[in-house]
Amino acid sequence: MHPFRKAVENRDLDAVAALLADDVVFTSPVTFKPYPGKAITAAILRGVLRVFEDFTYIREIANPDGRDHAFVFTATVAGKQLQGCDFLHFDDDGKIDEFTVMVRPLSGAQALAEAMGAQFEQIAREAAEQ
Repeated sequence: MHPFRKAVENRDLDAVAALLADDVVFTSPVTFKPYPGKAITAAILRGVLRVFEDFTYIREIANPDGRDHAFVFTATVAGKQLQGCDFLHFDDDGKIDEFTVMVRPLSGAQALAEAMGAQFEQIAREAAEQ
């Protein structure tokens, strides 16, 4: 099992943050503008783990050189089931430098957007504290 998957499934947020490059760029499924930086990305991921219910990775796909991974997941947000995928790229040091999330269906994405919007003040505070 990949260390990222293991950290997320164990809800070990310190281990997840340790895998992020300082210059990581997080691309959300529900906002247009990407979020650059380790502090905001780690805070967003903490927020996601607060709003996802029944989160489970169901598949892990990797290219042969290990630099690109896709982690397919299912979760529930505010009673809406969703399916998604975390697309990760790893830099030369083995740290995540690109983190893109896609989710479906639209009703699940909308529930996620609403739930994360309610988290964003706390996310901004957590990112500023790091």
